[in-house]
Amino acid sequence: MKRKIITLLACLAVATAAMAQEIEYTGVRIFDPSVHSVQVAPASNPYLPPVIMMGGDDRINVSFDILDYDLHYLRYSVYHCDAMWRPSQLVESEWVSGFNQADINDYAQSQATFTHYYNYALSLPNDEMQLLISGNYLLRVYEQDDPDKVLFQTRFSLCENRVGVQAGVTSRTDFDYNDAHQQLDITLNFKPGTIMDPYGELTTVVTQNTRTDNEVVLRQPMSVGVGTVTYDHQPQLIFKAGNEYRRFETVFEHSLNMGVQAIEYFEPYYHATLYRDEPRIGREYVYDQTQHGRFTIRNAEADDNATEADYMVTHFTLDTGGERWTGGNIFLEGEFAHGLPAQQVLMQWDQTMMCYSCDLLLKQGAYNYQYLWVPDGTQVGRTDFIDGDKYQTVNNYYIRVYDRPSGERYDRLVGFGVTRSGI
Repeated sequence: MKRKIITLLACLAVATAAMAQEIEYTGVRIFDPSVHSVQVAPASNPYLPPVIMMGGDDRINVSFDILDYDLHYLRYSVYHCDAMWRPSQLVESEWVSGFNQADINDYAQSQATFTHYYNYALSLPNDEMQLLISGNYLLRVYEQDDPDKVLFQTRFSLCENRVGVQAGVTSRTDFDYNDAHQQLDITLNFKPGTIMDPYGELTTVVTQNTRTDNEVVLRQPMSVGVGTVTYDHQPQLIFKAGNEYRRFETVFEHSLNMGVQAIEYFEPYYHATLYRDEPRIGREYVYDQTQHGRFTIRNAEADDNATEADYMVTHFTLDTGGERWTGGNIFLEGEFAHGLPAQQVLMQWDQTMMCYSCDLLLKQGAYNYQYLWVPDGTQVGRTDFIDGDKYQTVNNYYIRVYDRPSGERYDRLVGFGVTRSGI
């Protein structure tokens, strides 16, 4: 009997180790170039990050296109991750009921568009796939007949909502006063006794808008009280303020839109040439109501945006006064750029035009974007280099709180909050 137990435990350990090694990269990534316009958001609000509360009626909606004349039969699987998006040391039966794969049966062919595609959609959780625990999840979509060919992967989270999150933002920071930064203070509230060691078991992650390069991870609170945890006057919670996102719209095919200089058709695509951008570092702050980096699919002349919005080669240009900058690179940043290879969103120097340019195939809609300067040898973009850091900028800050009590084998997502700077 003892030998059987040892054998069973050994098999479980092997299976767990195999699961942990199965996925080497857990970032948002599009692997197949035919996949476009991936959107992941709560059904209740498409402008929020993909986080929903367990036990509620909300769902995570996932939609995307495959640019092809032929229908692809697709499946998906989900994988539990820890607070840092590393695969959890769990077996599948611990986070999902039944089989960890399901078919995508909601799809439709594009209608009256020059670009032929199929639009796919799914919602989680659903009758085929129930998720058992809170935390971070990686969703992977692949061909039914070739499970090893992953087309893309994306992220979402389920929250237990056991911790209340209160946060504020001020431009009167420990670095400067109404200048270039914004500073957060965060208070967590929970039922006394439910978190035994706040200093040792909590991880709090703060995200500015849609960016992931400058995320902040907090391991140690400033102070702990009875049922409260406070993060205050901590250098990690001081963010560069940035500037308002730039915007453009391609909702009309036959007339000009916001931020668009020209729309022309050159077989096989429409081409949308945006007005040439210039750095805003030396200019006064100007408020503009934006989507904080997100994008919305829309064809103003269509009945169904999912299948009647066409694709346009969108031409971005940044005028740096004829000067090619050295010591780093300029990248496009916005939700639409998530998952794309870095080379696709890299602004290339155009020697003929004497400016930076980038061309992307984007579906009709309303888009937010900004330019980030990434110095050589770093991975964190700088906003001050091109557009300046304006303390008045309206930024959304998203706060995720994870709990792993002593002896627990995974990170629970126990709190989620949103706060906004500026007006």
